Amino acid sequence: MSKMTRRSFLKKFTIGTLSTIGLAYGGYYYAREIEPKWLNIVEKEIESHRIPKGFHEFKILQFTDVHLGFQFNQDDLNKLINQIEKLTFDMIVFTGDLTDDPSLITDEQFAEIIEELSRLEANYGKYWIYGNHDHGGYGTETIKWVMESSGFRLLKNETVLIEKNLDAISLSGLDDIMLGSPNLNELIDDSYEHLFNILLCHEPDFADRTKDYPYDLQLSGHSHGGQIQFPFIGPIVTPALGEKYVEGHFQLGNRPMNLMVSRGIGTTRLPFRFLCRPEINLFTLKNLS
Repeated sequence: MSKMTRRSFLKKFTIGTLSTIGLAYGGYYYAREIEPKWLNIVEKEIESHRIPKGFHEFKILQFTDVHLGFQFNQDDLNKLINQIEKLTFDMIVFTGDLTDDPSLITDEQFAEIIEELSRLEANYGKYWIYGNHDHGGYGTETIKWVMESSGFRLLKNETVLIEKNLDAISLSGLDDIMLGSPNLNELIDDSYEHLFNILLCHEPDFADRTKDYPYDLQLSGHSHGGQIQFPFIGPIVTPALGEKYVEGHFQLGNRPMNLMVSRGIGTTRLPFRFLCRPEINLFTLKNLS
């Protein structure tokens, strides 16, 4: 074995150091500039004997947690709308957090946001609920105006029937759990037991309460999937009420209720995503009878 000279040691040390720096910078660049823009379309079938035959193959598109103003800009919104328009769906639901801080968005920017969101069309309606960032920054009324001007109907502790021919399913929306005034008791009662009931609730961990009501499906966001994930460690950035059910599909309660937690679109607190691509979600209802 040849003896390592000072020259060869310095050479290997320099190469190793530069490689480490390169990997660190590459990881930083990927997590900040590439993955946050690398949108994934997640499709999932929801099966139930309570889904009416008329709603078999009914498609619901969910998008959530855009967080405009924090890394996600107007051009990104335009690209997002373009991608949504390529999909086939019957109804659209937005489950909160349109901007990161409403007070930092100008009137001109809000006008552009309205123009983009107005492009979305769905035969059975466009619905939305508040997220915690929508109520923050004195944005409650402003975000309501933007969404309604874009053709979205607010469900704030409210339930509507979605009717198709002679069949119907219910769609409920809760006010934001953290900064709003949610009231589960205002939504559905035992008379809805026979229906297929969907709940929009921004914070996923609140499912530990909603599972005791006759819901079949809860759609949530808020958690961002943790934004940063590491193998064997899991999600890193998890907000309050988004720590237990961070992403994906869970079945809770005796009915049971299917909880679907989206990673959402944007980022907050940290401008990174790593092993946690942003997503929009497309659910297809399947009648089992």
